[in-house]
Amino acid sequence: MSRHVLVTGASKGIGQAVAIQLAQDGFDVVVHYMSDQTGAEQTQATIQQAGGQARLLQFDISDREQCREKIEADIAEHGAYYGVVSNAGITRDTAFPAMMSDEWDSVIHTNLDSFYNVLHPCVMPMVQLRKGGRIITMASVSGIMGNRGQTNYSAAKAGVIGATKSLALELAKRKITVNCVAPGLIDTGMVDEHVQEHALPQVPLRRMGKPEEVAGLVSYLMSDNAAYITRQVISVNGGLV
Repeated sequence: MSRHVLVTGASKGIGQAVAIQLAQDGFDVVVHYMSDQTGAEQTQATIQQAGGQARLLQFDISDREQCREKIEADIAEHGAYYGVVSNAGITRDTAFPAMMSDEWDSVIHTNLDSFYNVLHPCVMPMVQLRKGGRIITMASVSGIMGNRGQTNYSAAKAGVIGATKSLALELAKRKITVNCVAPGLIDTGMVDEHVQEHALPQVPLRRMGKPEEVAGLVSYLMSDNAAYITRQVISVNGGLV
């Protein structure tokens, strides 16, 4: 029987690498996107060309009702997810004194509220399947140690870490593991050169990570070999923290 895994934000960057890797691992991947349909289709095509299974699912992770509607419909048609990788997120970086309320709200709604919005409609079907499962959230080094200009983002990701640990306790008896991956500087083509210049000297390995290196960890946490790992926050940051 196929095991379905939802990966949010799978149209580019880390999410795309995760979706491709999980398909290689034999999962049927639900490739989520919000607006980048072209990127999502590229992810799907890469998976299918390699002989894997993938389907697209579009919704806004900050829209609670839309999340529930789309996820419940997908589960009704294809069955409960074995795993969920809650990866999608945004940044709106600026110094706190200059931060506008919408810059705070949009980051909190997208990065923290999405924990509830995405996972809540997924959990009960996963429990009712009675086959265990895997939930993996994506935090950040900023959620662990903070970062200048990212008060909003750091707050959201710290919240994700706390929520992940709590949910892990609730679902452990159901053999559903819940873990958090916290990437550092990852080369997704979106890291500002100024950030690279000032942050890289703080990284002991003196380079940015690759999306595939994050995907490798997610792959392991999703595997049967990781059945005794839960409630953990695992960093992929070149030794930064």
